[in-house]
Amino acid sequence: MTNDTETTNTGRPRAVLCLSGGMDSTVCAALAAREYDVYALHFGYGQRTETKERASAEEIARLTGAKEFLPLKMDLFRRIGGSALTDERIAVPDAPTDEDVIGTEIPVTYVPFRNAHFLAAAVSWAEVLGAKKIFIGAVEQDSSGYPDCRVAYYDAFNELIRQGTKVGDIRVETPLIHMKKNEIVRLGVELGAPFHVSWSCYSGEREACGVCESCVLRLRAFREAGAVDPISYAGPKNSI
Repeated sequence: MTNDTETTNTGRPRAVLCLSGGMDSTVCAALAAREYDVYALHFGYGQRTETKERASAEEIARLTGAKEFLPLKMDLFRRIGGSALTDERIAVPDAPTDEDVIGTEIPVTYVPFRNAHFLAAAVSWAEVLGAKKIFIGAVEQDSSGYPDCRVAYYDAFNELIRQGTKVGDIRVETPLIHMKKNEIVRLGVELGAPFHVSWSCYSGEREACGVCESCVLRLRAFREAGAVDPISYAGPKNSI
């Protein structure tokens, strides 16, 4: 699409959504869809669960009424390596036994500077669409501690957009960034977010492993929210 007007024939403004297919981006999709015509952008970057994540993201986009779903393929992270998500020589670790330790150190599942690449593509598409907002489900609290999920990171990126785009009025929005994971689950339940098609696991594609950091954070969030996680796990949910 190359129309540079800000709104569609629905009269609603456009927004680009970075949609991974995970729990947080699912809620972000449902949230953005309330006020915007959403154009969902998904990235395959050589991650272990690439096929499953794309299928999840495409279904989330459909169920939340996205106007378009654009999957992009990036090979650089697989070729660079250095992350357990993209480098087969690095094993995906189980989450620490003590859940309170999660987020105190940057784990090997961090993909170096990944979100900058995602956001750069999102900004480019937003300029073409005439969209003024880019949504991403980044979470700083109660998470793995990735440096590209911090408030300061997005403040800096928004300044980069202001300086480096034609008009400078596009902004990245991070509506979940200050929330705890259980609060995100509660919000998702309230919004009717399609958790049943979302995918958070770092290693499994048929069933979520239930033991990686992402699975443990997700299961804890549903447990603390008093909600039932609708996806299937290889390990018993009650033991996590």
